[in-house]
Amino acid sequence: MKLSEIWSMVGPVPVLAHRPPAATVDDLHRRARRRLPLPIADYLDGGAEGEVSLRTNTEAFARWAFTPRSVPGVGSVDTSTTVLGTRWSAPIGLSPTGYGRLMHPDGELGVARAATLRGVPYVLSTVATTTIENVATVCDPRPPWLQLYALRDRAVTEHMVARAHDAGCEVLELAIDTAVSGNRLRDRRNGLSIPPRLDLPTLARIGIHPAYWWAMVTNPALDFAQVRASEHVGTSLDGGSVADITGQFEAGLSWDDVDHLRRIWPGRLLLKGPVGAVDAVRARDAGVDGVHLSNHGGRQLDRSVPPLVLVPEVRAAAGEDFTILVDSGVRTGADVAIAIALGADAAFVGRPYLWGLASDGAAGVLRVIDILTEELTRTLHLLGVPDVASLRAGGPDLVRAVP
Repeated sequence: MKLSEIWSMVGPVPVLAHRPPAATVDDLHRRARRRLPLPIADYLDGGAEGEVSLRTNTEAFARWAFTPRSVPGVGSVDTSTTVLGTRWSAPIGLSPTGYGRLMHPDGELGVARAATLRGVPYVLSTVATTTIENVATVCDPRPPWLQLYALRDRAVTEHMVARAHDAGCEVLELAIDTAVSGNRLRDRRNGLSIPPRLDLPTLARIGIHPAYWWAMVTNPALDFAQVRASEHVGTSLDGGSVADITGQFEAGLSWDDVDHLRRIWPGRLLLKGPVGAVDAVRARDAGVDGVHLSNHGGRQLDRSVPPLVLVPEVRAAAGEDFTILVDSGVRTGADVAIAIALGADAAFVGRPYLWGLASDGAAGVLRVIDILTEELTRTLHLLGVPDVASLRAGGPDLVRAVP
């Protein structure tokens, strides 16, 4: 049989004509690693020191199993929930991550558009490559949240707080786990710089990932736009590298700083970091609205306790009205369900949506949100739970620790 006859029988090869949508977050992870140069992919995937926390974060979720209700079943499920007075389509949020345009030209604006379309919150980072004012323009009617790094120059910090308020931001997250930057060995070994240097190793990589580098050079230069928009009120930053920014972080953050921020910020205030029960109660008593339990995705203090482990003890200590969000290790809708059953109000993701962004821009972020929501919906059906409130209420009977 001739090749032309075979071709007429089978038609165009499907894989060449159409790439099926990603079925899981892991699918998008693999696509992102194929598209990104190694130093950028490792920056996204890597953790601190020996990356123990990177592993234990995901393992913490795997230590829990479901005990479904067989009877009665549920005909339909509702993933929507109310957190901090706002209705969300699902108990899923997008955590703050820096340098969005390093992953894809859509950057933070693409992430914000996806979150707004799907009715879930997005937290803009202090080290974003887009200002909160610009992000707010694509978030109507749901303004972004802002994650705040306290800087040594308090005038710059307070100016960012005022800008957030003026942009319509309703929730501020104060990061408490960044006195210094974590020791990220992959970045050191790869010689990573942000923005990337146009040196010989970089030039060598251009031939391997031409589409990525073409996008980089044909779009506006990377800059720490969110910080830059406030630096005029204080000490200017020398240079424009990540080291210049992180070197400005306040290493001596105290409860007095939390009290001061509570006084000047009229909206909702959360502490973001590996907050234990004692500190959560102290924060609650200081007027803080909740905590975003996180160990920075394993990128700061290696061997930091997995945030999921903290959820039950913080809930027991701080009470039912205290908001608890959790990230670090969330990869599936089932992980979201585990977090809710253990007492969290919502689970957030960081790397997963960046994998989506890197693989397909804003459309990839939409796909991540959809995958997680679909998986959560399926999990609720199979558990016999009609909605998120029932999952929270029935949590102790719906999950159990496994050896």
